[in-house]
Amino acid sequence: MGIGEAVKTCFSKYFQFSGRALRSEYWWFFLFVVLASAALAVLDTIIFGTNPETGQGSRVLSSVFQLAVLIPMLAAGWRRLHDTGRPGWYLLLPMALSITTLFVMLGGVAFFSVLEQGTENPDALRGPAAVLGVTGIVVVSILQLVLSILMIWWLTRPSEEGANEYGEPVS
Repeated sequence: MGIGEAVKTCFSKYFQFSGRALRSEYWWFFLFVVLASAALAVLDTIIFGTNPETGQGSRVLSSVFQLAVLIPMLAAGWRRLHDTGRPGWYLLLPMALSITTLFVMLGGVAFFSVLEQGTENPDALRGPAAVLGVTGIVVVSILQLVLSILMIWWLTRPSEEGANEYGEPVS
């Protein structure tokens, strides 16, 4: 399967999370998304220019494109994991870790804010809070790296031979 056929297939299966996807289907579509995003980012800069204060370009076209391909990219990855015999929801693990981290960090900030109000010397809590925060960020960063490598590993595995619990192999 080439890039054109992969793009056509992934867009035709926009909301299809069931079934299987060939390795070539997923990775050609992934390459299309990366190349199109880069081209649209350059086009954004040419059309809309950059902010002189920040040096950042406006990302109108590339943002719209990335929103448009979010669901088919997720669906293709979901089906790709099915093709390797794994549940598609594994694709959500890195995002789930990020969301959990956000809530834990916000909870930690709220917890230490309450503790600071109840002590005579709130500066004494800033050191332990910083150590806990930095330690948490390091641990989560390592977990995120491991999950990302594992996800790439799973997405690059060969297709399972024959039928599996997610259907017949795609030909």
